[in-house]
Amino acid sequence: MFPKYDVIVVGAGHAGCEAAVAAANMGSKVLLATMNMNTIAQMSCNPAMGGVAKGQIVREIDALNGYSGIISDYSMVQFRMLNKSKGPAMWSPRTQSDRMMFAAKWRQMLEANENIDFWQEMITGIIVKDGRCCGIKTGIGLDIEGASVVLTNGTFLNGLIHIGDKQFGGGRAGERASTGITEQLMTLGFESGRMKTGTPPRVDGRSLDYSKMETQPGDEVMGRFSFTDSEMPDKQLPCHITYTSPEVHEELKTGFDRSPMFNGRIKGLGPRYCPSIEDKIERFSDRDRHQLFVEPEGWNTCEIYVNGFSSSLPEEVQYTSLRKVAGFENMKMFRPGYAIEYDFFPPTQLKINLETKLVKNLFFAGQINGTTGYEEAACQGLMAGVNAHLAINEKDPFVLKRSDAYIGVLIDDLVNKGTNEPYRMFTSRAEYRILLRQDNADLRLTPLAAELGMVNMEDRMKRVEAKEDYVKSIDKYVRSASVTPDQLNGYLANINSAVLTQKVKLHSVLMRPNVYLEELRPLLPDLEQELAKYDGETVNLAEVGLKYEGYIRKEQEMVDKMNRLEEVIIKNDFEYDALQSLSAEAREKLNKIQPRTIGQASRISGVSPSDVSVLLVHMGR
Repeated sequence: MFPKYDVIVVGAGHAGCEAAVAAANMGSKVLLATMNMNTIAQMSCNPAMGGVAKGQIVREIDALNGYSGIISDYSMVQFRMLNKSKGPAMWSPRTQSDRMMFAAKWRQMLEANENIDFWQEMITGIIVKDGRCCGIKTGIGLDIEGASVVLTNGTFLNGLIHIGDKQFGGGRAGERASTGITEQLMTLGFESGRMKTGTPPRVDGRSLDYSKMETQPGDEVMGRFSFTDSEMPDKQLPCHITYTSPEVHEELKTGFDRSPMFNGRIKGLGPRYCPSIEDKIERFSDRDRHQLFVEPEGWNTCEIYVNGFSSSLPEEVQYTSLRKVAGFENMKMFRPGYAIEYDFFPPTQLKINLETKLVKNLFFAGQINGTTGYEEAACQGLMAGVNAHLAINEKDPFVLKRSDAYIGVLIDDLVNKGTNEPYRMFTSRAEYRILLRQDNADLRLTPLAAELGMVNMEDRMKRVEAKEDYVKSIDKYVRSASVTPDQLNGYLANINSAVLTQKVKLHSVLMRPNVYLEELRPLLPDLEQELAKYDGETVNLAEVGLKYEGYIRKEQEMVDKMNRLEEVIIKNDFEYDALQSLSAEAREKLNKIQPRTIGQASRISGVSPSDVSVLLVHMGR
């Protein structure tokens, strides 16, 4: 009935979809198994992609030939570049999405790939022979052979939904939980844990009074995630902002005794940086209000996502509390918020390529690894799909270093440090964030994807090569062009910058604080003529390179030093117990993590610099 597949992907959320297309675009024959074909790539929580650090990840996925960026551009209802008031290392793109368009476009692009087949059914286990994963077992008793398997089960593994005193099994509202896989993996020696996440109520936008809220429009000039000419809308929808109040907080507190979070029914660990509204009130009791973002779910629906009001309180408490929020006085609710508990597997049980240490050719990606967020899941899926293909073809794994990408930071953190709460990416987690900007993800990563042999990379590489040439041309012009006092002194005086006393190079003026090419263009006709040849993103990229060249150079020097440690490979059979000079904790952690390189070993919690020195001396370094 079934052919033997190269890669079987279990789960069709953000991780599963990216895993399937990555393996397929590498040339593998892929089976994507899901419990419901109608919920492929569903946005289970907020209808948005990107944000602080997450936007960088989406651009990196796109640079590596993933689909999340293209689909986010196609389905966006609003675009905003966050943190524009800060340095360029912090700029983060975010799109508000049409939930239905997002999922429909994902399914369309998956079905257009001839290397991907589909199977709709619960998967209850994997097939393991001689320590190697070689297929899956389905709920109706079918065995499907595959040379490798990628598990991307999201919140479905023994999922348990909580609303007040009610609890019921489910992986998402209206969908059943997945059973069998956790139990089998534990018999194989895997360690599992429980985590929780939550979602806010959805309400009827027709019942809200937007005149009582702040309007939050999108950027006047719409940006995009994809480095291709992705399809985009020609208009945007506004979001709105409102606030809770002491009256709202008092109403919420009436349900605390029935909250599963406070009465101990929820055992899983929740996200520190995306807490429920009841958690916010408890932890930040000194604040008399909290911000709520009123976000549309799409172009052709009145459904509204109340971002910031995640809750597992009884539904009647959620209802009465929300009706005390400004603009929500006549609110009608579509469905209440809820919390969900699910199984995860501590990611220290994985190799750096996301393959499990206990079972060969078995890969984990997404929330099964303890992460939270569409973007974190999608990038893991992409990397797992690529590495599953490479593993079965006996090729070296594809590993991104911390200096290569936010994706590299995320996976390195998970595998080396593990996580005891849902892991979310932040710019602060990346020590080389001046290098890992959203504007240069294609320059950093597209050549790596091309080297892997992915399909359809010719056009992307031409774009990268042209962009590099354009940036060099702009750089050369700015360094060589001269400006005179009469051209710029009026502008410089207006921004409280020292006026010119003689003719100087344009580069020296640009290096001043608060001086930008966009503001200089109308004053310098030759500059305008030069920059008119290029698109805005290329000009911005060149400007960042010029203004921050000293910082970029210093950070690159730090990377070069660290990469020397990354080049020192540790053999798979290295006997750490034989080195008594290592601390006991270091021996324990090194034996557990089994790092590939000295650089990786240096980032393991409990491995000190002196332990690293012992390893280097032992290896003749």
